[in-house]
Amino acid sequence: MFLIFFTLTVILTVLTVIPISRHEAWWIRGWDFPRLQLFLIILIVLILELLLLDFQLIETWMLVSAMVLCLIYQAWWIAPYMKFFPVEVKATNNSIGLQQEIKIITANVLMTNRNANAFIELVNEYQPDILVTLESDLWWQTQLESIETNYPYTMKCPLDNFYGMHVYSKLPMKNCQVDYLVEPDKPSMHALIILPSGHSVRIHFLHPAPPSPTENEESVERDAELIIVAKSVADTDVPVIVTGDLNDVAWSRTTRLFRKISGLLDPRVGRGIFNTFHADYWFMRWPLDHLFHSQHFTLKRIKRLRSFGSDHFALYTELAYEYDRNGHNSDNGLDPDADDIAWAKKKTSEQNVDKNDVPQPEKHPV
Repeated sequence: MFLIFFTLTVILTVLTVIPISRHEAWWIRGWDFPRLQLFLIILIVLILELLLLDFQLIETWMLVSAMVLCLIYQAWWIAPYMKFFPVEVKATNNSIGLQQEIKIITANVLMTNRNANAFIELVNEYQPDILVTLESDLWWQTQLESIETNYPYTMKCPLDNFYGMHVYSKLPMKNCQVDYLVEPDKPSMHALIILPSGHSVRIHFLHPAPPSPTENEESVERDAELIIVAKSVADTDVPVIVTGDLNDVAWSRTTRLFRKISGLLDPRVGRGIFNTFHADYWFMRWPLDHLFHSQHFTLKRIKRLRSFGSDHFALYTELAYEYDRNGHNSDNGLDPDADDIAWAKKKTSEQNVDKNDVPQPEKHPV
């Protein structure tokens, strides 16, 4: 029995320690994802060790100590997404009018998914102001033509490589641009959205490739795209929203670095994890689809929507422009230190990309 627990402890300790490295290989960065699952497995093993092992042996104390340290370390990463943690984004004031609100659905539809009717039902039910679809090809573009009477402003980039992207908007979109920031076949979209109140919002839609044996062997391309967008939006005073399938989890080092450099807030902090992938396997889920925003907004609602045949759930977010209430809406964001800034610079220089590569729609005439 001791040998079994010794083996389990060694394996779980290794899986906990591996992601501490900043090495960008996919087989290392992949262990950033299942922290919640590892936390639960470690907790079960720890409980069994406490119940079944002989505490007169020093070896038992060593195993238990290792499991306690691993449990604490995993908990540190996921704790901000538990409901006992302080929220990072304030709730919307009930007196805020509809003209200052914006509703967004972010949905990776899965290119091979043919259940478009179920997805369109979701769109019609929640009536977002902005709909962004990832992995949408020409077939999906054709299926979504039926909603265009309600969404007169569109951006379309149908691709058959699982990286197509479409944006449908009820709100005016200005200075729209499709760009390929890091990789020549991975598009992103950028625009200025005009709220009914007249406020302009700079918005970026992203879908970088993940580190994986079938995509990029390292995370450098994904990380570089996130960092140059972070650096770009950090330089503007215009309200900002960044959303999409980032192929990274909310608690990873890279996503935290993105938040630190950009100054954007995560409305999930203190409210829940909102796992959006994988829709088919409840025991292997993590938050891959994200929405971050500047301090100009408060949160009215955030929700993971029901399954529609994709391997992702859609993410629904309602924000309100409420910046005038107190001048700012949060003191709980993440701040970069010198090491973060140096690390971000290294990531972008490796791919020879710069924040100036990112479109700045607010700097063009509207």
